[in-house]
Amino acid sequence: MSGQRSAMALDRAPGGLLGLTLVLLLMLCLLSSAQRPSAAAPPVGSATPWGRDYFPNTLLTDQDGQTLRFFDDLIAGKVVVINFIFTGCGDSCPLETARLRQVQKLLGERVGQDIFFYSISIDPLSDTPAVLKQYAERFKVGPGWRFLTGDVEQITELRHKLGLFIEGVDNGRNKDHNLSLIIGNQASGRWMKASPFENPWILADQLANTLHNWKEPSTEQSYADAPQIRPPSTGEELFRTRCASCHSLGPQDGQGLGLRDIGPDLLGVTGQRDPDWLRRWIKEPDRLLKEQDPLAVELFARYNRVPMPNLRLDDTSVTAILDFLQAESQRQQPSVGAMATGAGGGGTRPDPGGPGAAGVQ
Repeated sequence: MSGQRSAMALDRAPGGLLGLTLVLLLMLCLLSSAQRPSAAAPPVGSATPWGRDYFPNTLLTDQDGQTLRFFDDLIAGKVVVINFIFTGCGDSCPLETARLRQVQKLLGERVGQDIFFYSISIDPLSDTPAVLKQYAERFKVGPGWRFLTGDVEQITELRHKLGLFIEGVDNGRNKDHNLSLIIGNQASGRWMKASPFENPWILADQLANTLHNWKEPSTEQSYADAPQIRPPSTGEELFRTRCASCHSLGPQDGQGLGLRDIGPDLLGVTGQRDPDWLRRWIKEPDRLLKEQDPLAVELFARYNRVPMPNLRLDDTSVTAILDFLQAESQRQQPSVGAMATGAGGGGTRPDPGGPGAAGVQ
């Protein structure tokens, strides 16, 4: 028996030694890898396809005269929103700036800390830093939002790189340009186009949560508490997408919250203005200002010289907006709505320049 046990032990020895050897080798490998210095993290801009090798380091100057490099100083490792404007624009640019101002107010102190706004001029010959500063002040923008100018050819290159240049439109002589803006997180390589007519709460949520990979904790709420949403009329949809960047419509529409204080509140406006004048003011405000219409000039001066944009609305759209303004005024203040319903071309109305008078601006 003892001889058999010795033979069995000898038979098992090679396998046992082999296993022990493998364990020792594995431990040595682990110790070696633990002591080896880790590889350096990739530099900012090299971890995504859209880094320093893709974006040019264009030199731009902001409204305060500070010179900045587009990639290194403005977007590297940041969550940003970028649009292209020119201060002489009489239609889409004021609307886009007003909408982004709402987004900035919703984001609060995060703008300038972990979210950054950049509006770049496509007319740098006219839009000097001083002109851009006046433009920013007229719209009462807060910190963390830079208005930038630079070399026109280099800015055009930026527009191409960001996908915001349309051949046949942007290279025309009338300064028509792509109205889209772009939001993105350079570090993650995630970029999205957005419309200037987008709901400001949606844009704010994309910038604060989606592009930050939901790093901030969210508050759980019950679906039972969600409000009932009714389908909007054509007039309401036009008002929400075209007018609500600058105007509130009564206290139920956020009046006094500061999101829509570029122009006056419009509750009851259909009963306070001559219908023919109001229709024309909504359709072609730039022409009324050019003609030096007294009321148009007074409203322009009263509301910080921010021009009412020409939204290129047809007669049907203007009628839809007026119908919505009247119906909503009637819903919120029946007496005001009744006055609007009975108002004709020659009725008695409040002094257009008097305290509290509403106007479309």
